[in-house]
Amino acid sequence: MIFERAFRRELISIAGAVFTTLFTITVTIMLIKILGQAAGGRIASQDVVAMLGFAALSYSPYILILTGFISVLLVITRSYQDSEMVVWFASGLGLTRWIKPVLSFGIPVVLLTGLLSFIATPWANEKSAEFRERFAKRSDISRVSPGRFQESASSDRVFFVEGVSGDELKVRNIFVNTRQPNGQTSVVVAKEGTIENDPKGDKFLVMHQGRRYDGVPTQSDFQMMEFERYGILVARQSQMLMGDTTARALPTPVLIANPTNVNLGELLWRIATPVMALLLMLLAIPLGFVNPRAGRSANLLIALLLAVMYSNIISVMRVAVIQGKIPFSIGWWAVHLVVALIALFLFLWRINVNSPYHPQALWAALRRGSGLRRAKA
Repeated sequence: MIFERAFRRELISIAGAVFTTLFTITVTIMLIKILGQAAGGRIASQDVVAMLGFAALSYSPYILILTGFISVLLVITRSYQDSEMVVWFASGLGLTRWIKPVLSFGIPVVLLTGLLSFIATPWANEKSAEFRERFAKRSDISRVSPGRFQESASSDRVFFVEGVSGDELKVRNIFVNTRQPNGQTSVVVAKEGTIENDPKGDKFLVMHQGRRYDGVPTQSDFQMMEFERYGILVARQSQMLMGDTTARALPTPVLIANPTNVNLGELLWRIATPVMALLLMLLAIPLGFVNPRAGRSANLLIALLLAVMYSNIISVMRVAVIQGKIPFSIGWWAVHLVVALIALFLFLWRINVNSPYHPQALWAALRRGSGLRRAKA
């Protein structure tokens, strides 16, 4: 049908613009956040692009949900605003005829949202946690940027080196400030140092030709000593990468195999994302009504408010399942059923309003008839 093809083309065109806008805004915000973390020494600078990609994958399901909802809403409101709906209803066609082209556009969006939610997002969360943990468990010297102070992973030591060689095994002009368990501080300075491994696999920073200062210079227990060789433990072999073991990073089969409250809450959210994408696109059809003689801002705000409320209620149900207040067997479908009933009610209401037997339509017909009779008289 010509109408359906034209409608799908318009939906795809608007969806591309909406997705590009939302994705650009999200990536920009995440880039600023990740760059701040890299500047603060919480992630490696060379991992910024990878972390940005993982963040983009994590937020892609939500971007797709909003893309489908806003695209259908904008096309429907545009049709009302340009009086195309008047021609549509005058031709004897109902609002339900819009469901088929919306579904033909929306089913791929729903499938892609489910694929991202069930597979890609958990993988991205797991890899992001591994990158962060790998950087946190790197040797303290390898985390140091030349020319700036850097705190150790254990937060009890501050390093400063003037330069690091390409293989990160040799450093020069070293400053190390260590806080002792008794509250005292120890400062070590040296001209150069190397990274060495002991037979157990632990890494040591071995410094050469330096001095060590213990205590406060104004107190009697202050000590200063010179050394030719001095070693500091910077990493243990026993530190293994565990990754993110929280529910948000677990694969979906693991969540199903281990049905704890936390895992069921995460599973509820993953099921909700594709269902939300479908129901919101259907809900946008009756919500897209606007009066051509009035603005459409109020209707768009109401529709977006309903979408936000829908998402927030899903989040509340997720927390309730995690806390054990609501069983998963009820929590995963109850809210979606209510939204589906609301969509059905809005469809019936809009169909009734657009019916020629509706009181408003009858009154308009009577007014037109009386005006015609006066003109003939």
